[in-house]
Amino acid sequence: QVQLVESGGGLVQAGGSLRLSCVASGRTFSSSRMGWFRQAPGKEREFVAVIRGPGDSTYYANSVKGRFTISRDVAKNTVYLQMNSLKPEDTAVYYCAADSRISSSIYGDRYDYWGQGTQVTVSS
Repeated sequence: QVQLVESGGGLVQAGGSLRLSCVASGRTFSSSRMGWFRQAPGKEREFVAVIRGPGDSTYYANSVKGRFTISRDVAKNTVYLQMNSLKPEDTAVYYCAADSRISSSIYGDRYDYWGQGTQVTVSS
């Protein structure tokens, strides 16, 4: 059974940083796509970042480009999201997602596995 467990969320002031982690168990995702999504209160879930392929190519939502960095440690079967220069509008529950396919995707319905989410709150 595949499980994704996120950690690292919390309360931070605007301009601060957080690093989210997502540990996968039950199978390895060494080359397949792993992504981060977020959902703010009253809003739809939105794509944040994805990492995929043997070369670990990455892609980001415009709203986080230049501030967030997605990476992974294959040996630990873990994907990270380093979030810098946080803004109040980044406040949301952040979800880790994974899939067996290698191609990149910004659509949540293209991911088979999801974590339970971790809350990130950025105060102004």
